[in-house]
Amino acid sequence: MDRRSFLKSTTASIGLFSIVPSYVLGQNGKTPPSGKLNIAAIGVGGIGKSNLKVICKPLSQRQEDGAWPDPDSQNIVALCDVDWEYAKETFDEFPEAKRYKDYRVMLEEMGDKIDAVLIATPDHTHACIAMEAMRHGKHVYVQKPLTHSVYEARILTKAARKYGVITQMGNQGHSAEGVRLICEWIWDGAIGNVHEVHAWTNRPVWPQGLPRPEETPPVPKTLDWDLWLGPAPQRPYHPAYHPWDWRAWVDFGTGALGDMACHVMDPVFWALKLKYPVSVQGSYATNIGEKWNKLDVSESYPIGSTIHFEYPSRKSMPAVKVHWYDGGLMPERPEELEDSRRMGDSGGGVIFVGDKGKLMCGCYGARPELIPYSKMKAYQKPKKTIPRVETDHEMDWVNAIKEGRQPSSNFDYAGPFTEMVLMGNLCLFEPGKKILWDGDNMQVTNIPELNKYVNPPYRDGWYLQKNV
Repeated sequence: MDRRSFLKSTTASIGLFSIVPSYVLGQNGKTPPSGKLNIAAIGVGGIGKSNLKVICKPLSQRQEDGAWPDPDSQNIVALCDVDWEYAKETFDEFPEAKRYKDYRVMLEEMGDKIDAVLIATPDHTHACIAMEAMRHGKHVYVQKPLTHSVYEARILTKAARKYGVITQMGNQGHSAEGVRLICEWIWDGAIGNVHEVHAWTNRPVWPQGLPRPEETPPVPKTLDWDLWLGPAPQRPYHPAYHPWDWRAWVDFGTGALGDMACHVMDPVFWALKLKYPVSVQGSYATNIGEKWNKLDVSESYPIGSTIHFEYPSRKSMPAVKVHWYDGGLMPERPEELEDSRRMGDSGGGVIFVGDKGKLMCGCYGARPELIPYSKMKAYQKPKKTIPRVETDHEMDWVNAIKEGRQPSSNFDYAGPFTEMVLMGNLCLFEPGKKILWDGDNMQVTNIPELNKYVNPPYRDGWYLQKNV
């Protein structure tokens, strides 16, 4: 039964349904906490599958539990993926959902049967899909990084305000305890004024620094390659791009920095109240061998890089330099760190350097501690002042929609944060040179040819809505 038919039904019959349209459940278009959202998901073969399992119990778990409906599970009404073989497991887990390959067709056909959309496609399609969903009035959850380019991040932030929807970026650590503790301790003066930060990741864990494949194998029958390309330039299909290794390629992904900085550098951006850097400078490592001894960075990101951001002073906070390392490159080990303790964790970490001490955490801001540990034991922790998220990151988004509020990593936060992250990749196109950045106007001021990477053109037939 669609929503129009439902509204014409009697009051008595309303009680017979577990799927109730959000706008008949509450005032001002809000769904009360007792209601269930009708959610569609786009890109469900990879991380989208995990996101969905947080929002709604899959069929296998429902059968195992023997109880349905679950009061915490939302309604998954539509699934969209350009590769139905890759998405088969998710399709099977949510057999009640209608299936699509083209998100535009889904949004038009489903209409007001959808309340919200979860987007977990490759980076290069995040922005155009999220924009179309918001234009249809849908709340959106978008995997990190929010977008593929700096320009897209700025436009999505404005669009979310224009359309008045509830938004969330998928950097799960932003809803966790560790990042909040880091903010509270730094704001409390635990290590004094922070003038230097070192952040690193174990990525990439996929091949990078590669030339474009020359082979042109046939496109798998279950894959719509043209839809997969979306706004990216036309090129032949190759398994080096889909389904996993697209992060390595400039046209599709954002490399190790784009993949992990939205997790690793989240406490840096939040605790130090950062916005736009004034400059960025970096260098990279290349593959060893005759074939790959010269990297074409317009094709593939390097196997390892170091990137140095400079930020001006902010109110009571001094100017700060933030250093990023990936591909096995690491910062110098702090002298204060005991030999028995590791730097960060398996996914990476951060070291904040203040004029009164140092603070270290793992990936996602996990397990923050002052170093050496003797300082941690002696530290009188301040009262908790930042509201805590008492549920999963995805469910914080769901609950926010029902309650008419914005969740923890909404686009007003995630948009500027993504701009800062993606701007860092610009220096890889001119290694060793300091790139001067005008954040307000989104442009490189000293090497203008780099601005083509700030807002890469879309392929004919694809667009991002403007004038938002």
